[in-house]
Amino acid sequence: MGRINTNIQSLITQRVLGANNATLAQSLERLSTGFRVNRGKDDPAGLIASEALRVEQKGLNAAISNAERADQVSNIAEGSLQEVSSLLTELQGMLTETASRAGLSAQERSANQLQIDSILQTIERISSSANFQGTKLLNGNLDFRVSSIASGISDYRVGAARYNSATLGVDVLVTASAQQGGIFLSFGATSLDLTTGSSLVLDIGGTRGSRELSFASGTSLAKIRDAINAFSDVTGLTAAVSGTGIRLATTEFGSSEYVSVRTVNAAGIASGSSGIHRLRAGNFAAAATNGTDGAGSETEFSGATNGVRDQGQDIGAIINGVVATGKGRTARVSSDALDAEVTLTSARAQQLGSVGGSSSSFTIVGGGAEFHLGQRVDIGGRLTIGVPAVSTRTLGNATVGYLDRLGSGKANNAVNGDLNGAQKIVAEAISQVSAVRGRLGTFQKNIVGATIRSLGVAVENTAAANSVIRDADFATETAQLTRSQILVSASINVMQLANNAPQSALQLLG
Repeated sequence: MGRINTNIQSLITQRVLGANNATLAQSLERLSTGFRVNRGKDDPAGLIASEALRVEQKGLNAAISNAERADQVSNIAEGSLQEVSSLLTELQGMLTETASRAGLSAQERSANQLQIDSILQTIERISSSANFQGTKLLNGNLDFRVSSIASGISDYRVGAARYNSATLGVDVLVTASAQQGGIFLSFGATSLDLTTGSSLVLDIGGTRGSRELSFASGTSLAKIRDAINAFSDVTGLTAAVSGTGIRLATTEFGSSEYVSVRTVNAAGIASGSSGIHRLRAGNFAAAATNGTDGAGSETEFSGATNGVRDQGQDIGAIINGVVATGKGRTARVSSDALDAEVTLTSARAQQLGSVGGSSSSFTIVGGGAEFHLGQRVDIGGRLTIGVPAVSTRTLGNATVGYLDRLGSGKANNAVNGDLNGAQKIVAEAISQVSAVRGRLGTFQKNIVGATIRSLGVAVENTAAANSVIRDADFATETAQLTRSQILVSASINVMQLANNAPQSALQLLG
């Protein structure tokens, strides 16, 4: 080497040493922090992807926390409802005991009424006291608020709803009418005309049971009607005089309801103008005397030894574009956007078309217990369920009455009130409480539980994806550290040799 002002080998060695030191520093940083990506320059694209995954993971963890909180709220409500259900069951048994009036003294009936009053007060107290961090759960605070209810609706229940706007209109379109089971008994006159001297014996039955009734010649239609109606609670049927016959009909609507008439003894009743007819499919008030309207042909009393039977029909409806499940006069729909049950009046349930005309059948204007079970704040992760008020003023319905009517001095009290009606009220209350408990149970098991499990898996997969991008591989980084340490040591030694190399030029000076 003949030049000493510029040591090219030393410059090269310095550059390589600097690069090796940078690699060594990077390895030390990764091993000390545990991250492969500590700043943008380490992996710009990886950093962007990693930050997005971290945000998603944070949202997933928050959604799991929300779901667990929803489960806790449901547990508190369920515990209170379970106690209400136990009280109602005890109340049902007490009513049955009190119904045996001949076996109980007036003092015992009064004592039972005191217990009933105590149960009613306890239900009210539970309704007003069940809360979660001060939010009342069973006083109607978490029920849906509804307005503009069409006149044809007798009752409704909104279990869950999901919507973006301020309100949600619920449109009920009746596609098939609800029908009772019905049969027309034609006697051809206003009183029985029997030729054999024996009695006309008919076995009349319905969903609840049957009775065999006998009628002598000359018995008026009004007395036949009264005899049948005397057993309405047993058979589930009602009778009405219509012209020269009796129209039998089930008290309720639906395919599970039926009326049957079987002739045990025709007693020579005149044929031709008398017989058993089904009612017209298109007109429940008229008999199909000649098989008209697709209702079936006439059957003489003497030919009905095997019985004539007619069933009712469940309502068919579409609610907000979803085909509803019908039961009697009640249509129910359960979808991801709406869980609702609507009961129509007897007259409206038999009319096809939209309930409410051009307007919505009713409008949900708010309310409900809103939970957010998704990682993003949008309608997809939002779920709102309704928890109705569970009090003596709301348990029951307008048809059978409400639970507070069992109190002292009310129409269905245990001392001198209508106990048959009281049991119907309690049965309806038990059914309603069970429905709320079932809805909360479904919410916890099928929605909250499944959501927590699904989100937990999503958190695991998201964390794994982020780990692949961001976390350091210690095996790789340790090997890289060893390599960098060796290269730095070698670079230092080479630099020493490069710095000593120019001294060889002194030998030329002698």
